Amino acid sequence: MDKRMEPTATEAVRRRTRLFMIGALVVAALAFAVIAGSGIGKNLVYYWDPTQLRAAGQKAEGATIRLGGLVREGSVVHAAKGTDLEFDVTDGKNSVHVKSSGVPPQMFREGIGVVVEGTMSPAGTFECNRLMVSHNNEYRAPGQGESYDSEQLIKSTQGLKE
Repeated sequence: MDKRMEPTATEAVRRRTRLFMIGALVVAALAFAVIAGSGIGKNLVYYWDPTQLRAAGQKAEGATIRLGGLVREGSVVHAAKGTDLEFDVTDGKNSVHVKSSGVPPQMFREGIGVVVEGTMSPAGTFECNRLMVSHNNEYRAPGQGESYDSEQLIKSTQGLKE
């Protein structure tokens, strides 16, 4: 037998390593294809403001969206019975009408920043299934001997229900 035909130990190790690398790449490519083809897009949540939502048009319908903005002054309507709530979310340029059936957070009021999660209906109403309010979480108690402005404190709580 000709010695030139037999692979050396080093060549055999290289060949096995090369085959392993090719196999690993094939497995990774197949895994990526399965993940991409399994509808991962249905699990994505988009974060938009009212202008971006309006610009998306029909593409926004049915997608899970987090809509952020301010509750427009004068737009909040509480249902006579139940927890249904309607209001407009605005970014200063555009606004979106929102219908929520959940209990709103205690701090919810006009003019406050909100993030609502839900879907856009074909009728142009945002159907909210989760309502979150934005608040300033910075609190500093008055220092010893330091006075505080009680009028400013009262003004900061206007709109909150007891």
